[in-house]
Amino acid sequence: MVEGVEFDEDAETLVARVRPRARARGRCGVCRRRCPGYDRGEGRRRWRALDLGTFRAFVEAEAPRVSCREHGVVVAHVPWARHDAGHTLAFDATAAWLATRTSKSTLEQLLRIAWRTVGAIVARVVADGVAARDPLAGLRRIGIDEISYKKGHRYITIVVDHDSGRLVWAAPGRDRKTLAKFFTALGPDRCAAITHVSADAAQWIADEVAAHCPNAVRCADPFHVVAWATDALDQVRRETWNAARKGGMSVHARDLKGARYALWKNPEDLTDRQQTKLAWVAKVNHRLYRAYLLKEQLRQVFALKGEAGKALLDRWLAWARRCRIPAFVDLAARIGKHRDPIDASLEHRLSNGLVESTNTKVRLLTRMAFGFKSPDAMIALAMLNLGGYCPPLPGRQAG
Repeated sequence: MVEGVEFDEDAETLVARVRPRARARGRCGVCRRRCPGYDRGEGRRRWRALDLGTFRAFVEAEAPRVSCREHGVVVAHVPWARHDAGHTLAFDATAAWLATRTSKSTLEQLLRIAWRTVGAIVARVVADGVAARDPLAGLRRIGIDEISYKKGHRYITIVVDHDSGRLVWAAPGRDRKTLAKFFTALGPDRCAAITHVSADAAQWIADEVAAHCPNAVRCADPFHVVAWATDALDQVRRETWNAARKGGMSVHARDLKGARYALWKNPEDLTDRQQTKLAWVAKVNHRLYRAYLLKEQLRQVFALKGEAGKALLDRWLAWARRCRIPAFVDLAARIGKHRDPIDASLEHRLSNGLVESTNTKVRLLTRMAFGFKSPDAMIALAMLNLGGYCPPLPGRQAG
């Protein structure tokens, strides 16, 4: 209930003096149970509200303390703000919404708050969302990957739910210890309910999945497998270029160096100039062109999928093993080592495409919100936007 409103034209502030309705008083600020009063606290306090035009707005009220049998002596709950927050719920929702859509400087100037304050608000909003809806509930098919968030090999491990498309968990690091934290949070029963896990071929992921998810089928990410072939092709190109350069064929070496993107790109994406370059490679260097065809046929394996993809992979392995190109002979051995998860990916048609898309969105968020110093703040921002916890703007419907 509003008891009164004061304007201070010199300070350009508006203060609304309020008090909670009777049914909202005397409740624990943490659990909101009705509790006996303890004292009047430190007197009246203020919460920052959304600006009214050019005026800063505040809500002012008494802040008594109650004695909760679970949480001890705490400030009583108020219906317009979260516990231990200095801003109203509407202000928090607006700041959180803007943090996922605007740059750091825009948000700071628009709401007139420091960036570290934005980080605290985002963390509060996400914590409330997680308390209301457990992100780890009902997981069946998940994707695991890591993303670099800072120079110096600083990584975050992320987990995405393939069924809902949401980011459900993230933590700094990319090793077994980091991933073990996720499975610990999930618990044995929910780990046993996981049916499919998509990931790259990293051994630390495979080991943790095998240790915690006995019923899960591990699916190798097709993008990473094809990337192995692209790396092998580039190794062959560099070897060919070095041989031409050392043999005094400078013009040929220069042309080979310019063929890099024509060899890398998918045939349907080639420009006219790149198609001409690829035709030149096919004419003058059969070994390099054979390596290109090996890369392309492996890509077709994952385009086919299912039993047809498995059959083509068998033929590809036979060809690669006898191609007499060391990089692809080694690749065939590597793929043979990971054949089970690759076959599972072909059979269940599961990839890390959704996870890679999530990684791209996380990078975009970090560029927009440049200035978060800790990975925890960045993770909270990612969970806010990609975990489904971003609130609508006050007065608008979610959607």
